[in-house]
Amino acid sequence: KSTVPVGTSARLGQRLRELTGRACDVASNPEFLKEGAAIDDFMRPDRVVVGVRRPEVARLLRDLYAPFLRTERPLLVMSPESAELTKYAANAMLATKISFINEMANLCERLGGHIDDVRRGIGHDRRIGFAFLFPGVGYGGSCFPKDVQALASMARQCGIRPRMLDAVDQTNEQQKRVLIDKLADHFAADLPRAKIAIWGLAFKPRTDDIREAPALVLVEWLLDHGVQLRVFDPAAMANVRQRFGDRLCYAPRPMDALDDADALAIMTEWGDFRSPDFAAMRRRMARPVIFDGRNLYQAQEMARQGFTYYSIGRPTVRPNGS
Repeated sequence: KSTVPVGTSARLGQRLRELTGRACDVASNPEFLKEGAAIDDFMRPDRVVVGVRRPEVARLLRDLYAPFLRTERPLLVMSPESAELTKYAANAMLATKISFINEMANLCERLGGHIDDVRRGIGHDRRIGFAFLFPGVGYGGSCFPKDVQALASMARQCGIRPRMLDAVDQTNEQQKRVLIDKLADHFAADLPRAKIAIWGLAFKPRTDDIREAPALVLVEWLLDHGVQLRVFDPAAMANVRQRFGDRLCYAPRPMDALDDADALAIMTEWGDFRSPDFAAMRRRMARPVIFDGRNLYQAQEMARQGFTYYSIGRPTVRPNGS
């Protein structure tokens, strides 16, 4: 188990001593594998973190990992407590970057800015960089939400008020509702009679994981408001069907989800969705309206293609000439 409360290694060592009557070495070796890229991440790690009590254990682990550290990537040796905390801190930092850029995107919409320009303006600062600065409808999955909340809980147990961690979590939960607000404003009283297509159900591409997925928040809200939904995801359909059953219509292909749709909501940035046939999309939809929760397309191109196009942190555009 990689992500464990700080102090787990110490407690395991104590328990083993009680059971065996002798000292036992317990090392902490957190993994930093991304869903959908775990093998590549393991074979070519950015770094390897090990938490140990004795140098002899560190040497053993260094020998074990030597075949995977041939490109000057470091093996970082520290205490078990530091290693356990490093795992939480890494995920919390990445979640913080996502919540920050999403809050900036929302601010851009209110103040007339463009989040793509702002992202470039800060990302080219080498102290900041571009990684995880992609505006959208929030993060999900089994790691970021759980680890941010767990780290905040540990802080409270230590008598520290985790203001930043709480803000990251709250900002993300609010961000999951951004497209809900745009849909409600667009359709107003006509929403219960709308037919809406959804592309993307997994919390991110290259996985079937729907835990804490932003798409599920949207699906639940639309169903509660009587909206007919037709959905597609390349990998997560079975998991979504298990949860929602026949309350949804499941399209076999992305384009099939668009038939007679009054709008399309894009919730996951699958590669399958990045270069569609826009003319074919427009022909199949009842109304050419897209709510893009992942900023997959260029706004002006969407206007030229005849769509009303909502995105995150960018001005809404309407068909040229309308």
